[in-house]
Amino acid sequence: MESAGIPRRDPTAGERERAAEAAQVVHAGWTPADPGPLGLGAFALTTFVLSMFNADLVSKAGEPVVLSVALAYGGIAQLLAGMWEFRTGNTFGAVVFSSFGAFWLSYWALVTFIAAGIPEANLGDAVGLYLIAWGIFTAYMFVASLRTTAAVALVFALLTVTFFLLGIGNSGAHTDIVKAGGWFGLATAAAAWYASFAGVTNSTFGRTVLPVKPLNE
Repeated sequence: MESAGIPRRDPTAGERERAAEAAQVVHAGWTPADPGPLGLGAFALTTFVLSMFNADLVSKAGEPVVLSVALAYGGIAQLLAGMWEFRTGNTFGAVVFSSFGAFWLSYWALVTFIAAGIPEANLGDAVGLYLIAWGIFTAYMFVASLRTTAAVALVFALLTVTFFLLGIGNSGAHTDIVKAGGWFGLATAAAAWYASFAGVTNSTFGRTVLPVKPLNE
């Protein structure tokens, strides 16, 4: 009878405790790394390569090299950065990186598959419309960027000008305007690279090494 007073150990108690701990971890979720520097870096490098050709700083014969970068880095990597921004709850970053990832993928598809099917007489106007439409998108994203950082806002200001110059230049076959768009594209790439550099460096150092000047304070 005395043994009835001895508490018996539940052999499944340990497993239940471990399951409860695992459930708490799953419920808490995980905090992803900031995908912003990846998205900015992908956009910067791809823009830089294309702008070197638009600015007529390198031979046009090598222009197809842009396509590989546009597909892999500017397109796929940046699109992934946009999807990860959705996970962080950053609407601005999600829209920006997803959209420009899609832009570079569409550029790759346009040059690789579609442009050959457009009559030569209409190709300039078609490409011009394509670029101006992206300029409109970039212009209103510039307005939204005014609540992010000065570094990011500068990227969008320069990129808006770049798109409109390239769109107008292609529509009228104005090589000088296209060349000006190439130079603005290089400035855009430099600004985006700085913002990417600042994001990853400030994160790894755990302090502000490269200022970006927040605009939402």
